[in-house]
Amino acid sequence: MDESESLTALLNSFGMIIVSEIGDKTFLIAAILAMRHPRLVVFCGAFGSLAVMSMLSAEMGHLLPTLIPKKWTQAAAAVLFLVFGVKMLLEGHAMKGGNDKIREEMKEAEEEIEGDDAVHDANAQDAIPLEDLEAGNAGLRSTTPATKARSIAEGTRNFCSFFLGPVFVQAFILTFLGEWGDRSQIATIALGAAHNVYLVTAGTIMGHSCCTALAVIGGRYLSTKISVKHVTLGGAALFLLFGVIYLYEAFGRQRSIEIEIAMSGDSG
Repeated sequence: MDESESLTALLNSFGMIIVSEIGDKTFLIAAILAMRHPRLVVFCGAFGSLAVMSMLSAEMGHLLPTLIPKKWTQAAAAVLFLVFGVKMLLEGHAMKGGNDKIREEMKEAEEEIEGDDAVHDANAQDAIPLEDLEAGNAGLRSTTPATKARSIAEGTRNFCSFFLGPVFVQAFILTFLGEWGDRSQIATIALGAAHNVYLVTAGTIMGHSCCTALAVIGGRYLSTKISVKHVTLGGAALFLLFGVIYLYEAFGRQRSIEIEIAMSGDSG
């Protein structure tokens, strides 16, 4: 891979994250948590989650060409970007000038955080008291599979919270769940199939670091000032451009190489 292709892979990954994540649910989750807890801890939890997701997604894309010819993985990436681009274009045109959509996303993010807090508090209240353990009554209170599963999940969370802190764990888990299956994750998989996995990982991690930093420093204020309509339309243009580029990479470039080989053979 030459220098220009390396730079293209890095910039494509970085740009894709910027247009996908600003104003997204995971962005708002980090912004809301940063208003309630120390910003550095929230940043480390959210960014750590997104970095892990970036590595997993890029590696998933890297494995695809070993199962499917690269030509078809690039074609699939082109289709994905074109579909996302058209969808974002329609969403952008349907939006009004205000920030109704981002307010709706913020409300959903707040509900997820409050729901996570409520579940955590409920699990803490359901913990088996020390007196019951000493009296030998613990088995009567944790016999159902659902109770056992909840106890294991809460025990794992408490174990991680003991070493990393409850705020870090909450930011990590909520961000990971919010990002799983998101447009940016699928796009990262597509980029990982089309480019060097390390460059795609580096580009997406840099993009996530910028977005998460913006979120924890002033995400809530920023979300009321940015135009979601313009960001969405800009993202649509970028995704459509990616789609055209990867469509050319899959079919046009190969055709050009074949023509050049045929012409050099004729001249020989």
